Amino acid sequence: MAAIGKIRSWGPGLVVILGLGLVGFIAQDGFSTCKGQAQVDSSTAGVIDGEKIEIQEFQSLVGEYQELAKLQGQDNLNEDQLNSLRDYVWNECVNNKLVEEQAAKLGLTVTDEEVVNVLKEGTHPAISETPLLSQFVNPQTRAFDANQVSAYREYLKQQSQTNAQAAEQAVLFERCWPVAERILAQKILEMKYQTLLAGCVMSNPVSAKAAFDNQNIESEVIMASMPYASINDNEIEVTDADLKAKYDEMKEQFKTRADLAEIKYVVCQVTASKKDRDALMEVMQKASKALKSDSASVSDVVREAQSQVAYLGLPLSKNALPSDLADSISKMGAGQVTAPFESRDNTFNVVKLFSKENVADSIEFRMISLMGMQSAKATADSIMKSISAGVAFDSIAKKYNQRGEKTWMTSNEYESAPTLTADNKAIYTALLKAPVNEVKDLELSQGHIILQITQRKGNVEKFNVAIVKRAIDFSNETYNETYNKFSQFVSESQNIEGLQAKCADYGYVVMDGQVTNADHTIANIRSSHDAIKWLFTEAEEGHISKVFDRCGDNDRLMVVGLSKLTPKGYLAQSTVEATLKQEVLRDKKFAKLSEQLAGVKSVAEAQAKGARLDSISHITFRAPVYVPSIVMPEPALSGAVAGTEKGAFSKHVVKGQAGAYVFQVINRTQREGVTFNEKVSEAALRQSALQQTVGMAMQELRDKVEIKDNRYIFF
Repeated sequence: MAAIGKIRSWGPGLVVILGLGLVGFIAQDGFSTCKGQAQVDSSTAGVIDGEKIEIQEFQSLVGEYQELAKLQGQDNLNEDQLNSLRDYVWNECVNNKLVEEQAAKLGLTVTDEEVVNVLKEGTHPAISETPLLSQFVNPQTRAFDANQVSAYREYLKQQSQTNAQAAEQAVLFERCWPVAERILAQKILEMKYQTLLAGCVMSNPVSAKAAFDNQNIESEVIMASMPYASINDNEIEVTDADLKAKYDEMKEQFKTRADLAEIKYVVCQVTASKKDRDALMEVMQKASKALKSDSASVSDVVREAQSQVAYLGLPLSKNALPSDLADSISKMGAGQVTAPFESRDNTFNVVKLFSKENVADSIEFRMISLMGMQSAKATADSIMKSISAGVAFDSIAKKYNQRGEKTWMTSNEYESAPTLTADNKAIYTALLKAPVNEVKDLELSQGHIILQITQRKGNVEKFNVAIVKRAIDFSNETYNETYNKFSQFVSESQNIEGLQAKCADYGYVVMDGQVTNADHTIANIRSSHDAIKWLFTEAEEGHISKVFDRCGDNDRLMVVGLSKLTPKGYLAQSTVEATLKQEVLRDKKFAKLSEQLAGVKSVAEAQAKGARLDSISHITFRAPVYVPSIVMPEPALSGAVAGTEKGAFSKHVVKGQAGAYVFQVINRTQREGVTFNEKVSEAALRQSALQQTVGMAMQELRDKVEIKDNRYIFF
């Protein structure tokens, strides 16, 4: 019994212990659930109306668009271009999902047969909006031309026999074509849906005439203005109730569609030290000396100096030269070598001009390729004998399964090349210098080419020039010194308050900013994505990040602090209080100025009460009125002026962004040289209204579904 009594005495403690254990178990389970959710998010690019877009799927779509861009000559996209492409693909994912849902409800579909028919007909507007397909729209007929596609395929097939790049392009083209057709089908479906929306848009002669008049009827007025700046802010009382009322009135303007972080950040740029500059100058002086020597290999000098500009050994047009050097090179004399000099793009430069030449910019030629043939030399000799005997070039080409057709080349083909092989240089040299109509046998490392120049045109001045250009960059030693100092600053700061307190000691500046989880950079500094990811996945308010290095062009160090995180939706009143206060001040100042102008019947009376006068002409309803004495445009005045008869004084005081206004319309005329065309004006009005309707409809659809964009986790 004593034991039982003792156990009973432990009852309250046991309950607490068991309770804590149960809480711990639930918490652990909850933690596991959260962790599981994080793992799901870590593989999900986003969610559109409940449908997950896995990161692999999204990356695959981006890859397809990258390949389409590559076919259009946009290879090796930089960070900004890649971010723009990802944004475009994401928006296409969202739009396609929303349109597909609405189309399914309406019974709208697009079949494979329909896509084929659209391409056959060639006039559907969706073609011009589809990557790759738009390249084959005939500029004269404005229609898709299947013959151009066939010709391009044949061209790639022919070039692939001797050109590895063309062979790669041919494979890429065939891989991308079904992707373009799929995108076309999506565009067709979207336009079908928009066509239904177009039924909601109506136009009539009265509205068309009003729209024409709004753009072309001009008024001349005498404007009397009283600026809000004439009243000191301290004279106006702004209460909490005023701010709350204004917030409720403007709330829709404060709606955000992405999480918003208010931040404080410090950026430190690493720059070359004097020691770095001196070391680079030694390299440039050595290069200058070597280029003055006739015995030195120019290519070796340029390569050993690690120049940003390769030496091609071919004449370059002025447009192909570095923009900061082009003018000075054009003024140099043949044989001149410069001393090292600093240019505006933060580089040291040495230039040697070998010669100035008048060279054709466009060259027509034809050729027979014998590349990779074991008996190329013997075959080339045989072809040259046949040509000497009068056998037609075309017939010989056909014998070797080649077309031998005439092709045009522009100098841009080699001028834009970063480097040239010895074979390529030999071919381009022959194209530039071989006599017209003479047939040449070019012996190359992999075989022979029988080449004939048929004509040249467009002679321009070109420059055979060697350029050694080096960025004035910092060394690893300089970078490490700067990094260590910045890291010390961050470690001593520990939080946002410390960041602000320590800045003066280290010579840094704390900046304020805002960033959303849909942004790619902080303060437009490239490669600052990791800082954004930290803000929206790890940061706590008041805390600061670690040092983010290698931002910008690998020359920026950054630390970020989170001041406040606002989830998407409506911004809190406290977040927009400065804006609200300015709006309340504007309202109350306008009320005071309106009282001051109450009862005035002319601009003279308004002037007597302190208003400034301006004579303003060419006012239309469609454009904001620029008030010279206020030095800013006022959109509200456009409608007020249009609604006042010629010769009349304004019926009421107009509230502007910067002041209160009254005016008199002294003249009204139609713009010279324009006439009203009812059909044209109706069509323009209908198109404009349709664009607005489609835009609003798509935004309405977006607002009604849950869209979660997780891309900031990945890039």
